[in-house]
Amino acid sequence: MSIDSEQEAGREPRITLTHNEDGTWTARDLEVEVSAQGETRDEALENLDAVVDALEHDGGREPTAEELQDLGIDPDENTLGRGELPDVLK
Repeated sequence: MSIDSEQEAGREPRITLTHNEDGTWTARDLEVEVSAQGETRDEALENLDAVVDALEHDGGREPTAEELQDLGIDPDENTLGRGELPDVLK
């Protein structure tokens, strides 16, 4: 089941909400072409807002070494350009 909605905030995004078979929700911004999921409709919309905000304000910024370490990622072992791309990205 999908629900279409429109908002007014400088731009008029088209957002769809889909209730997935596993009970989660997917919110998709059709203008920006990004999606986010959540356990509830509100959570999916909040997650989508965060994704769109990141893209519009600081998207593309590489994470700092400290941010990576906070996520349990060793920056020295995870650098750009190392190895071959997975098949799905070729």
